[in-house]
Amino acid sequence: MTVKDITQILEDFAPLAFAEDFDNVGLLVGNANTEVSGVLVTLDTLENVIDEAIAKNCNLIVSFHPIVFGGLKKITGKNYVERVVIKAIKNDIAIYSNHTALDNARHGVNAKISEMLGLTNTKILIPQKSTIKKLTTYVPTDNLEDVKNALFKAGAGEIGNYSECSFSVEGNGSYKANKNANPTKGTIGTNHIERETMLTCVFGKNNESAIIKSLQSSHPYEEVAFDIQSIENTNPYIGIGMIGELENKVTETEFLTSLKLKMNAKLVRHSNFLNKPIKKVAVLGGSGSFAIGAAKAAGADVFITADLKYHQFYEAENQIVLADIGHFETEQFTKNLLVDYLTKKIPNFAIHLSESITNPINYF
Repeated sequence: MTVKDITQILEDFAPLAFAEDFDNVGLLVGNANTEVSGVLVTLDTLENVIDEAIAKNCNLIVSFHPIVFGGLKKITGKNYVERVVIKAIKNDIAIYSNHTALDNARHGVNAKISEMLGLTNTKILIPQKSTIKKLTTYVPTDNLEDVKNALFKAGAGEIGNYSECSFSVEGNGSYKANKNANPTKGTIGTNHIERETMLTCVFGKNNESAIIKSLQSSHPYEEVAFDIQSIENTNPYIGIGMIGELENKVTETEFLTSLKLKMNAKLVRHSNFLNKPIKKVAVLGGSGSFAIGAAKAAGADVFITADLKYHQFYEAENQIVLADIGHFETEQFTKNLLVDYLTKKIPNFAIHLSESITNPINYF
């Protein structure tokens, strides 16, 4: 398999189109057409991770965090980022990152945290906007089913737990072909009336190129009339953070004790206790201070995240318990998630879980 083959499998799970605009995701180092000898999955790509990849004969590193985040104007080895890039290139090792694409995936980072905590009835905390698009086209009625089936095969018409969703209205289409045309129906220079069906269906923005290609290849007309619109509706299946419920209510002390154990956290920084039972839990892996308001609005009893600053704990305002367990701690199981997924998709391929310790924070 090539690097491109494997990254496409990853992008089926976490499409890069759903990554945040500020992020740097995708293939960061290497050639997409390189044949892969083995895959090493890690949270961060550091120099010791490159060494581990070499030792395990892995020439593709799948790293949750991107080693190249901002622009690199020079690559001289003066810092760890540049040294990693140099070492990877010298040893023909490709580096791929899906970062916030996986944060926003339905079964991604926050779904894994929810699983570790035993949450049920989970849903996205902050659904993304503008991830859904709508296609409208006009098809000769006799060819409608063929075009619909081709679009459905390309991923159109999928809404949550439903597939092959569309809406159709019949009417008359008209056109006149000039001397350079090669009309499927009608004759050159003559106004032609054709019984057509207006077909409408939605699709995820990550599938746009495939949808257009499928439409143009399946449609009988020489010139295909269609338009695509972005829809402002939030997508309940794509977005960051997650909220769910514990099976039974527990006290705040019981919950934080269990949280430390399940998430292998050395400590928990938290806001004031409210002396209320914990039932509804919001989670957001990594730096999640921006979602405090969303967690409160969703009625969460506690919000688990990382990197909260001093004054941000005041934002609890006696409405919620804020619990900061550390950046690494919230995302540490992400690499297990990716290994499990890749192993299921390509079970006879060498997929390795990195044993390198990449947490830069120590506790005394």
